[in-house]
Formats: sequence, C-alpha cells, structure tokens
Amino acid sequence: MEGLAGLNDIASVVEADRAHVWHHLSQHKQYETVDPRVIVEGKGMRVWDAKGKEHLDAVSGGVWTVNVGYGRESIADAVRDQLVRMNYFAGAAGSIPGSIFAKRLIEKMPGLSRVYYSNSGSEANEKVYKMVRQISHRHHGGKKWKILYRERDYHGTTIAALASGGQKQRNAQYGPFPDGFVEVPHCLEYRKQWDVENYGERAADAIEEVILREGPDTIGCLVLEPVTAGGGVIVPPEGYWQRVQEICRKYDILLHIDEVVCGVGRTGTWFGYQHYGVQPDFVTMAKGVASGYAAISCTVTTEAVFNMFKDDASDPMSYFRDISTFGGCTAGPAAALENMNIIEREGLLANTVAMGDYALDSLSALMDKHKAIGEVRGKGLFLGAELVADRDTREPADEKKVQAVVADCMAQGVIIGATNRSVPGFNNTLCLSPALIATKDDIDQITGAIGAALGRVFG
Repeated sequence: MEGLAGLNDIASVVEADRAHVWHHLSQHKQYETVDPRVIVEGKGMRVWDAKGKEHLDAVSGGVWTVNVGYGRESIADAVRDQLVRMNYFAGAAGSIPGSIFAKRLIEKMPGLSRVYYSNSGSEANEKVYKMVRQISHRHHGGKKWKILYRERDYHGTTIAALASGGQKQRNAQYGPFPDGFVEVPHCLEYRKQWDVENYGERAADAIEEVILREGPDTIGCLVLEPVTAGGGVIVPPEGYWQRVQEICRKYDILLHIDEVVCGVGRTGTWFGYQHYGVQPDFVTMAKGVASGYAAISCTVTTEAVFNMFKDDASDPMSYFRDISTFGGCTAGPAAALENMNIIEREGLLANTVAMGDYALDSLSALMDKHKAIGEVRGKGLFLGAELVADRDTREPADEKKVQAVVADCMAQGVIIGATNRSVPGFNNTLCLSPALIATKDDIDQITGAIGAALGRVFG
C-alpha cells in the first residue's frame, strides 16, 4: 500500500501534484512548462522545497499562519496524544481540549465569554453573519439585518464572506452576492480621501454617514480588521478606533473584529484590537490560533450576545441552529493549547514587539535608499512597504514590478508577499509577517533581500 513512504521519491510526488492537485490562487497553465512548487520540510523560520532549496519564510506559511514556526514537536505530540484518546465527537458535545482552550482563550479576552468552534476564518465570520441575522429576527423585528464592511478589508472566500469583502478583484466573477452587505470607506491616510487634520476621526465619521444613509435601524453589525491585512497592511490612524466604538454604541450596532490574521500574537498583543482600547461584541480568529498544525477557528462573543439565543427556551427556533462538522475535531484545540503555551513559555509577544520595531526601522532605512518605497507601516511582526512609481505624486508602482521584487527575493531564498489581484490599481504593497520567533539576523536577511531586489527591479 503506497503511503507517505513515497516522500523519498520526490520526482513522483511532483508529477502526482502536477497531474492531480488543484492549487489555491494559481493559474495552472504555468505548470505545463515549470514544476509546481512543493514544500517538503520546515524548521523554525525556514522551509525546503522539492529541489532541496532552502528559503527563509517571511510570510509564515504564505498566508500569515505559522506564528510559532515550523517543526514544533510538542504541538505534534499534543495532537497525536489527543487523537488517540478521543479524536472527534460532534460539537453538540464538549471535549477536554475544547473546554480547556476556551477557558484559556477567554482569560486573554476581557469582556468576552463564549467560544464557538469551526474550521476556517471564512467560516468563523459566516457564523457571526448568521448570528446577526438571527438576532435581527428575534429581537428587532427583522430590521437590523445589514452588515457594514470596510473597503480594502478581507473576510474570507465563501460567497457571503466575499460579499463582506472590500477587495473588488477578489470578488470579481463570483456574484451576484447576497443582499445586506454595505461598504464603508477605508482608513489609509497615505491614500487619504479627506484633507483634514484629525484623519482617523474623519475616516470613522464616514462610517456614521453610511449608517445614516442606510438607516440606523437597518444596521446590525460592523465588521473590521484591526489592521487591514491583504488590502495593504493598513494601521488605523490615531482616534479611529475610539470613534468607531462610539458610533457603534450610539446606534446599537454590534462590533465584529476579524482577527483571523492579527490574532494570537501577530501584532505584539494577543489580539490586534487590544492596542486600541475597544470592546467588541464578536471576535473571529483562525490562522495563528494553532499555527497551522491543525485546522481550527473560533467565533468569540460576549455573554450578552450568547444570552440572546437562550432567552426563550420554549421556542424551538430560539437557539443558534448551526453546525460545523469538524468544529468537533479535538486536534484543533489540542494544537491551539500547546501553541499558546509556546508563546507564553518563550516570551514571543515581547519578541514580536522588539523584532517588529527592529523590522520597521530596517524598512525605514531601506526607504532612505530606495525611492520606490513610498511608505512603510505595520504593527509588531505584521509589516508593509507600499511601492510607488513617484514618491512625490504617490503614483502606485506597476504591479509587474512589485511582483518582480517578490520573485527576486524568492530567487535569493527569501519568501515575501505582496498585495495581488485584490484592490484595482493598488496591488503595490510588499507584505511581511515572519514567525514570532524571528531574530535580528532573520530580519536582516529579509530586508537585505528586499533592498537587493529593489535595486535590480527599480534601479
């Protein structure tokens, strides 16, 4: 019986991949002339491909996921031991790791109290949308059903998640979308829509303008990333989040913060929203929750939200009638528990702050040398460098040149990311999210590769 022993025959693995695997985000026409990339091993910050080439991974698995790095035997052991003891039972029942991880997680999220398990960030966000719609029917006569989302934010790949996404190129060709999802303006001051002094407050006030246009009694929820990820690594301006909280409370709108990328240490706190002193009603997370060692996502709510689904036990339609099949798999919370232990044991939040500051300084130094960098921005080990054709006019760099920088870094053995097929005309930001274990030497190698690539691509 053929199994993973076939790993020793790399040529057959590559051919099986070419013949049968449908890769994410890939135009497969290219694989008629070049081999598909197959990653076969990872350790710490580095991965090796099928050709034996070593790469420093500066994007944590390609999609900001492997927060504690590769090759963590203690996580693999925790998953193995749990699966042998009890691998799965439907989420209508509890499990030991599910109960313990929920308690540990809530201890780090004051004001929140309930955890609903599912499999991916898209699904975690869909749960919120379903909760908001059911709350609308049960408590607002069906009126407060609309969900506001922000231009340039991303909340997932399912149809409803795309409907709540502010990246037009990701949404293209997948409509028509369900009704009730309404866009509000982005808050990127570098690409500012208003020439005002208090830009953060003005960008938040634009949300209120949409609420008033739509009617406050129709709006159930506002969903935002704490720091916009794939839309350009956008750190909200000062005053933005405080004003957003005020607006939500003023109009009785539930605040949903999507921490799928920012959560579990990425920005130097357990969750990105904790930098800003706001109190959400929903927080969703996935990716770094278990650092990719098992599939898990969480929809976390307040007790007030939870109570809205048990206020009338005599009504058979009153509870949250939802199921996520593999939300009952115990591998996810078992991996998440050990992932959290590693972050605490190794002081990775503090390391993220220190190395994030070092990386931001290093990128700023590159900016002094390369006019192609218009702005650098970020929070913790979540960083972006927006590339421009002209620093004075801020004309975005040609997307082909941005991708050429990414390709050049890859050739040097450093994997970086960039906004790509997301925001028309503005796919010009290099994206970095190295694992929380990054060292100064790692940062130096990353920024050194970017500097060399900028020199070759832009001159």
